[in-house]
Amino acid sequence: MSEVNFSTRAYCKMLLHAAKYPHLAVNGLLLGAKGNDQKVLDAVPLFHQCLHVTPMSEIALIQVEAIAAKEGLQVLGYYAAAENFYDNSLEKAPAARIADKVAENVSGAVFAVIDNRAVSINMHYPALKVWQSKDGRWAKVAKCSVEDSKNTFDAVSSLLQRGAMKELNDFDNYLDNTDNDWSNAHLNRDLGQILSMY
Repeated sequence: MSEVNFSTRAYCKMLLHAAKYPHLAVNGLLLGAKGNDQKVLDAVPLFHQCLHVTPMSEIALIQVEAIAAKEGLQVLGYYAAAENFYDNSLEKAPAARIADKVAENVSGAVFAVIDNRAVSINMHYPALKVWQSKDGRWAKVAKCSVEDSKNTFDAVSSLLQRGAMKELNDFDNYLDNTDNDWSNAHLNRDLGQILSMY
């Protein structure tokens, strides 16, 4: 088994997505550089309402792939957080078929489940459980790490305390109002500024 590393941007956006909708299941896509299935560079929040609606998922995948390609990235995997506090396993992850679809097209695809019990203002380890596609099945990853973990955890804490999760838009928000930027360019800029303080 291998190690999968999450960038600060990816980790923060995943946790903010889960924090914005603590009463709902959420999901999204993980992006990485082509040919590097060990490093997740960004996360794209997808849904908090329509997790199982295939047409919406297909539209989102097409748009995310197009934007990612312009940045030299590719869809590397999938993340999810269950609505039930104790559902932190692969088997109970919502809309896992999207992850299976990604794995059909990406060798070594990553599947991250947000561990609801580990999410807190003062984190000391990644609040993620991670699997990677190996030979057509999901295998538990030996180690999950977060880039510059202490500063990343401090940044997440700061963002949660100031309510930054309200600023995050997922694809559902975009479908409700196309003025909502699902790429979260504004949040990406804020993350850079926050990290420069640490």
